[in-house]
Amino acid sequence: MNSIAQPTLEWRSKRKEAATAIRSRCSLKPYVGLVLGSGLGALAGEISDAVTIPYGEIPHFPISTVEGHSGELVLGYLEGVPVIAMNGRFHYYEGYSMQQLVFPVWVMRTLGVESFIATNAAGGVNRAFVPGDLMVITDHINWMFDNPLIGPNDPELGVRFPSMAQAYPWDLVELAQRAADVEGIHVQRGVYIAVTGPAYTSRAESEIYRLLRADAVGMSTVPEVMAATHAGMRTLGISCITDVAKDPKAGARGILTHEEVLEVANRTKPRFLRLMHAILRELAKELEA
Repeated sequence: MNSIAQPTLEWRSKRKEAATAIRSRCSLKPYVGLVLGSGLGALAGEISDAVTIPYGEIPHFPISTVEGHSGELVLGYLEGVPVIAMNGRFHYYEGYSMQQLVFPVWVMRTLGVESFIATNAAGGVNRAFVPGDLMVITDHINWMFDNPLIGPNDPELGVRFPSMAQAYPWDLVELAQRAADVEGIHVQRGVYIAVTGPAYTSRAESEIYRLLRADAVGMSTVPEVMAATHAGMRTLGISCITDVAKDPKAGARGILTHEEVLEVANRTKPRFLRLMHAILRELAKELEA
């Protein structure tokens, strides 16, 4: 076996082993995969007929180390839709490789997931935003200077050169907007820029991101969406805006802490839960069609 094929077969074997272990605990075939970001894990508690599997009990899964990330898979139903939810994700700044970050996405696809929804807590770059806003992601900028698709391609998952032009299909963006309108929830739309972290953004960096036409900045989501898009899943992203960068001329922005991020996400939780339930109701119509 040549040295190039070996890494591909290794990751393929690992994702199939993980999927087999999950199937041994739950026979559900999920239609939607969810990643629940910082402070947004309450949705996992609303999954019915739930089977919960700690990451540590799944072969080859990393372990989440960040406060606000529970570290478990939850399988069951939301609004009648079979789902698999990551209650807590992994981050590049924790020391994991890009391939480790997206490993659960590959496993979801192996289990049969068709649509993928990534949620996160993010800083507002767009000064029209306010803390507590919910933003539907319309596009992204990969400012992490790494990519989970670097290395040998697994053709069982996707093509060598996948397009990211439709990483956030407009029909799903519109679906999220319809769901928000039904619930009377105001949502923003915008571009999410992903950085490595773990340091929060400086004022000068915020100005650069604004020049790049980003609306929100965070430390996750983009690698997962790239992997999901490569693997043929439809993807949707929802950001909870936890703070907004001020105009440097207006004075110091203040010191942002992780505790403050979690506090804003917790305040936003009722609207976030209503929006996610409404989105799942819209997706349920697809299954009924």
